[in-house]
Amino acid sequence: MKIDFIADTNFLIYIHEGNEIVAPFLEYNFGISFISEIELLGFMNLSKSEEDLLRKLLKDCFSVDWNLKLKEKTISLKQKYSIKLPDAIIASTSLVHEIPLVTADKGFSKITELDLILLEI
Repeated sequence: MKIDFIADTNFLIYIHEGNEIVAPFLEYNFGISFISEIELLGFMNLSKSEEDLLRKLLKDCFSVDWNLKLKEKTISLKQKYSIKLPDAIIASTSLVHEIPLVTADKGFSKITELDLILLEI
């Protein structure tokens, strides 16, 4: 399967909430970093029904797992930019696979080499 873009964690939250801003992107195949799974399912006080819904959503996504290339790119991004580790992992996933990142997080804008599609919320 061809992946058209990497979806940031907030993109998945918007799908879960039914936010129309992501609707135009839902006709495409998108991947997610394994860290987005951890972020989504790691929310404190997540009800069982919400967790089930999130797991169903995640099942429909192509998950990109950790590997040596991602590790090296993440280290490089952490050295070059002042960003949180989860953001560095998500950005490196996009960069290593040479596909755009879709997010509403403006913090990714500082990563100049990133092909970024910034959602205006």
